[in-house]
Amino acid sequence: MKKISIGVQKEFCAECSLAISRFIGHMEGVDSVDVEEGKVAITFDPSKISEESLSRLTKENIEKLGYRMTD
Repeated sequence: MKKISIGVQKEFCAECSLAISRFIGHMEGVDSVDVEEGKVAITFDPSKISEESLSRLTKENIEKLGYRMTD
């Protein structure tokens, strides 16, 4: 298992947090999703999904909800 963390400019509302957890959490290869204050931490199996794909999909969906990433 491998873990990535994506920073977000502000805290998620409860509905957005749940939406991200459900969407990302149901992807093949994703073991867990922790939506914390200012970040999304994802544990995944790199043999089932690449870090690049997972990161891109997560960022796209966070942006669709109206949030911005931090560096």
